[in-house]
Amino acid sequence: MKALITGITGQDGSYLAEFLLKKGYQVHGIVRRESLENEKKLINIAHIKDRLILHEGGLGDHLSIYKIFLKVLPDECYHLSASSFVNYTFNGEFDTMNINFNSTHYLLSTIREVCRGCRFFFAGSSEMFGEPSMSPQTENTKFNPKSIYGISKVASHYLLKNYRDREGIFACTGIMYNHESPRRGNHFVTKKIISTVIKIKYGLESELLLGNLDSVRDWGYSPDYVQAMWRILQLDNPDDFIISTGELHSVREFLNIAFSYLNLDYMDYVKVDPKFYREGEKIPLCGNPEKINKVTGWKNKKKLESIIYEMIDNEKNILIKS
Repeated sequence: MKALITGITGQDGSYLAEFLLKKGYQVHGIVRRESLENEKKLINIAHIKDRLILHEGGLGDHLSIYKIFLKVLPDECYHLSASSFVNYTFNGEFDTMNINFNSTHYLLSTIREVCRGCRFFFAGSSEMFGEPSMSPQTENTKFNPKSIYGISKVASHYLLKNYRDREGIFACTGIMYNHESPRRGNHFVTKKIISTVIKIKYGLESELLLGNLDSVRDWGYSPDYVQAMWRILQLDNPDDFIISTGELHSVREFLNIAFSYLNLDYMDYVKVDPKFYREGEKIPLCGNPEKINKVTGWKNKKKLESIIYEMIDNEKNILIKS
């Protein structure tokens, strides 16, 4: 079996590559030239790089995608790459929309033309629900995105459904809620918390500035979530699924777990900065994983406390080595 992964150097892509290699897959990834020339951008896959087949290409270039597919003829394609920073203003709206929607379109059209038997997984997001009408959300909850990122994901999802219904492509959307790991990108608030609490512990920082501490999230574990992606593509029929824990935790709770692990009190160091503050959702984004639990048998296994401990231990080792 051959799998092609976009976003293979990211958190989910690297864990998925590991998982598929263990399953005996031949794993291919699409990587931009600047990433191939920069070891820091390949750090998440450095330990398995010699077992991967990387292809230089850009997801904004239909021709390069077409050529890669002709060469690889994958059995499965996992589209995980996206402009993933959620901005609730319209800054960068054209780039976000173009990257996220066009790349999905290029991949689906190429599958139709080159290898119709290739199964396609699209990484959706809880941001597709935006301001939901109910909580927890199910696969039948109406989409109501409030960011360009969420809008681009909804548009891509409906494009996927069109290819599935009209072209017979085995294409599925996994609507993924927040998920963490030691490989989480530096621009996410969870990684900011982890990095800063360790620096505070070692006397390198004195405070942590955050926004709304009472905001709540449905936090899962990335290595668990990539297994959900794979299970979805092994089904007899294509379908869409929410990938979540079904549990809510606040930023304040996240802080308490992280600081307490290092024998610190977050209240001594954390300050609310108005520039980071935004009101929490009136109806929280919390996914109901009942459908994927029932249909595929998948469940998120790792609890938030253990995830935070793992993230801290990993970040602490990196700081010590540096």
